[in-house]
Amino acid sequence: MIGTVFIHTNHRQMLGARVAEYALKRNSKRPDDFEVRIVHTQDHEFLAEREGQGFLRDGVTRIWRMDDLQSFTPLRFLPPALMGFEGRAIVIDPDVFAVGDVTELLERDMQGKAIVCRPRSGSKGRAGIWASSVMLLDCARLKHWDAPQTFGELFAFQTDYMDWIGLRLEDPDSIGRLEPEWNDFDRLTPATKFLHNTKRWTQPWKTGLPVDFVPAEKTRAFRPLGWFRRVRRRLLGEYAMLGRYRRHPDPNQERLFFGLLSECLEAGLVSEDFLREEMVRNHVRHDAFEVIESARRAAGEPALHPAAGATR
Repeated sequence: MIGTVFIHTNHRQMLGARVAEYALKRNSKRPDDFEVRIVHTQDHEFLAEREGQGFLRDGVTRIWRMDDLQSFTPLRFLPPALMGFEGRAIVIDPDVFAVGDVTELLERDMQGKAIVCRPRSGSKGRAGIWASSVMLLDCARLKHWDAPQTFGELFAFQTDYMDWIGLRLEDPDSIGRLEPEWNDFDRLTPATKFLHNTKRWTQPWKTGLPVDFVPAEKTRAFRPLGWFRRVRRRLLGEYAMLGRYRRHPDPNQERLFFGLLSECLEAGLVSEDFLREEMVRNHVRHDAFEVIESARRAAGEPALHPAAGATR
C-alpha cells in the first residue's frame, strides 16, 4: 500500500462520501495500491460532547451543532493519529470526486513538507489561508496534531476555528503548494484531477431541498450581510429564510455526480433503499432517480430500473 485516503463525513453527506469512495477506485489505474477509509462523526464522541456549546469562528461566537451540514470538518486533523503517525495519507471532503488518478498524488515528491494543499481562492488565499479540504499528509511530521484537544480549545475561546481549518496554526514552511486541479472548486475541465463541489448552495445532489447549513456570518465583501445573518439566526432560528438549494450552474458537474451514482447503484455499492431513505431525510434531492435515468439516457445507456421513481 502506498497510502490511505480518508473521506470525512457526517450523516447528511454520507451519499457523497460513498460516491467519492467509488470515484477514487474507479478512476485509478492501480486501485489495489491504496486504501480508502470513511471517517464518520458518529464514531468520535469528542464532537458530540460539545453539542449546543459556543465556539469561536472567524471572531464570532457560533453554536456547535452535530446536525450541521459540515460538522465533519474537525475530522480533517485525525488521519495522522489514525495512521499511527506513519506513512502518507490524503484527506478529502465528502463532496470531492476523483476524476484523475489519486496514486499520482500519493506518490508525489513532497520536498520535505508535512502538508501539501492549495491556497483558498480570492482574498482568503492572499491572506495566507489554505484549503484543508484536500490535503496530502506526511503523517510522521504531524505528531503535534491532536484533533480533540484543538477542538476543545475552540470552546475555551483560545483558538479560532478559521485559523485551525485554514492551517494558520501551522508553520508556513511546513506547507507545500498543490496545483488547483487537485482541488478544483466547482470547476470541471480536462485538467481537473479532483472536482470539489464546494459551493454548498449548488451541490448537485441537493437541488430543491431546504438549506440545512448556516452561512458565514462574517463577510469581508459586504459587512451588513454578515450582520443580517447573525440577527436572522438569533431571532428566527438556524435555517430560517435560507431558502432552498439551487441547481448547479454547470450541467456537466451534475451529470458527473449522477453518472457515478448510477454506477454505484448498478454495482450494488449504494442500494435503492438507502437512496430512498436519504430522500426521506432530505439529504438527497427527491427527483434523484429521474436525474439518474436522464443521465443514463444522455449517455445512451439502458434504464437502470424501469420502476425507479422519486420519493416525495
